[in-house]
Amino acid sequence: MTNPNHQHYITLLRHGESVGNADGYHQGQVDFPLTEKGRAQARALAAYWQVHNPAFDTVVASPQSRARETAEIITSALSLSIEFGEIWMERDNGLLGGLHHTEAQEKYPQPDFIPLYDPIGRTGESQWELYLRGGKAVQSLLHRPPARYLVVSHGAILNMVVRAILGIMPQPNYSTPRFRFPNTAFATFTFNPNSHLWVVHGINQRPHWGEEEHQP
Repeated sequence: MTNPNHQHYITLLRHGESVGNADGYHQGQVDFPLTEKGRAQARALAAYWQVHNPAFDTVVASPQSRARETAEIITSALSLSIEFGEIWMERDNGLLGGLHHTEAQEKYPQPDFIPLYDPIGRTGESQWELYLRGGKAVQSLLHRPPARYLVVSHGAILNMVVRAILGIMPQPNYSTPRFRFPNTAFATFTFNPNSHLWVVHGINQRPHWGEEEHQP
């Protein structure tokens, strides 16, 4: 599809609800499938986009099952193909991966202060490493021709991608502003390669959610 404005249109989408989300597990790069609710969320978004056509040219997704299945549901409805990229995988959270939150707190209690450069879960990615990967993920899109891109990924890495776009550096002790990415919520941006200008069109967008899900 031709892009008449010669801009990158980027939509960052978090996967649908997973078993890990629903049952209170640290996920990271450990695979958890979608729940039935998660599949319904993805179908609802696909139905919304069928009516309000975003005209995506390329869909890129994390290969992890919860993101992959979300992307497959959406691309099947929109008759698109998917590219998978490991750079869009969730944060490696080390020894926390796959543990229930209560077990993780017993085995590896969170310290009072978390340095920027220390690995999470003893062997995982530090905040700084995740930020650098988020920046590389953005760069991987901007190296492509201007087009409409949908990225299906995970909450922690997408937060770092947004920070990289906005120039917000991570800080020790998780004190950096956070951006909400509930399941199947998305954020939209454009980048003009001629002016090098980013425009934020929306964060935490979820027009396909029902009233019940929008309740606080």
